[in-house]
Amino acid sequence: MEKNITNPPPSPFKALADLIRSLRGENGCPWDKQQTPSTIGRYLVEEVHELVEAIETGDAKAVCEELGDVLFHVFFLSHLFEETGQFDIKDVAKNNTVKMIRRHPHVFGDSQAKTTDDIRAQWHRIKQQEQQEDPPKSVLDSIPAGLPALMRAYRISERAAATGFDWDNIGEVFKKVKEEWSEFQDALNDKKQDPEKAEKNHPDDVMLEFGDLIFTLTNVARFARFHPETATAAATRKFEHRFKWMEQAAADNGYALEDLERAEMERLWKKAKDAERKRR
Repeated sequence: MEKNITNPPPSPFKALADLIRSLRGENGCPWDKQQTPSTIGRYLVEEVHELVEAIETGDAKAVCEELGDVLFHVFFLSHLFEETGQFDIKDVAKNNTVKMIRRHPHVFGDSQAKTTDDIRAQWHRIKQQEQQEDPPKSVLDSIPAGLPALMRAYRISERAAATGFDWDNIGEVFKKVKEEWSEFQDALNDKKQDPEKAEKNHPDDVMLEFGDLIFTLTNVARFARFHPETATAAATRKFEHRFKWMEQAAADNGYALEDLERAEMERLWKKAKDAERKRR
């Protein structure tokens, strides 16, 4: 049987764009018609976090679904600007393609950048050239203030390092970690010994010293070439799995976890770790 080539089926992207037009149309959904770039932007951030969570779990089906949700919000946001005549999704794709080609001269041009460090430095130079017409006051200005704190700490330290303001090696960063740990302990001890005086001097000293410690550890992750957000998420999931194993083990014996003595909890924690190792 010959295929009907005069009326080919719409592409999935056209179908998605048409769907959003219908939702925003005269007979569309009242909720969708009320949305603005600001509201959709907030929903997009939520969807991206859900996508990252799905990626971390390794569930391909969940990743596919969450990617779809992110794509929907990207198309929706583009359509809102299309309604005002500013740009459409085609402009978004075209502009990004041009930008990515420009920023990868080692692939599409004559640049000889080969290592990841060379490529990062090249990327930074190209971005600086792009910003010459309207240069920011600081190299840090383009990092969104609304990023999660750990993610923003990594980006800030990475951007600062690109200017040459950095440690020479990870050993130097470890020395700084020890220094920050000592300062955090000192601040904590001062607060314990004389709470009233500590409050008068600076009530946030302990918190700020702890923040300095976390920021420095973020740089350890950067030197070790992994993202601290990914590492923290993995450690949290590991703790979560072990804790749930403990809860289930206690329930299987007719107890609630909070009713057990600390020593028994520690015993279950060790068994949870042993069970985890056997699953690997």
